[in-house]
Amino acid sequence: MKTIKLNEMDYEVIEDKDGYDEQAVLDIITDYFIPYDYIIGDWAYNKLRLKGFCDKKNKVYNQTNDIQNKDKYIHDNCAYGCKYFVLKKVVK
Repeated sequence: MKTIKLNEMDYEVIEDKDGYDEQAVLDIITDYFIPYDYIIGDWAYNKLRLKGFCDKKNKVYNQTNDIQNKDKYIHDNCAYGCKYFVLKKVVK
């Protein structure tokens, strides 16, 4: 798996449906995503959108950002057949 550094944190690309573009992520990532365990990026109208997700043990966890709901989020909130990717924070 590919590892990248964002906001001084290491992430692994754990799923890539032709959507991962490192420069595009670097261009829009902010420290808002630091507390999240996962970042899902999807493309809509040639724009990258990012959303943070968590494991249940994370203090910012809630039903909306539960990583177990990833497939539902992609189905309900992303364009049909869109390109997307999932990054997982590497805990050292």
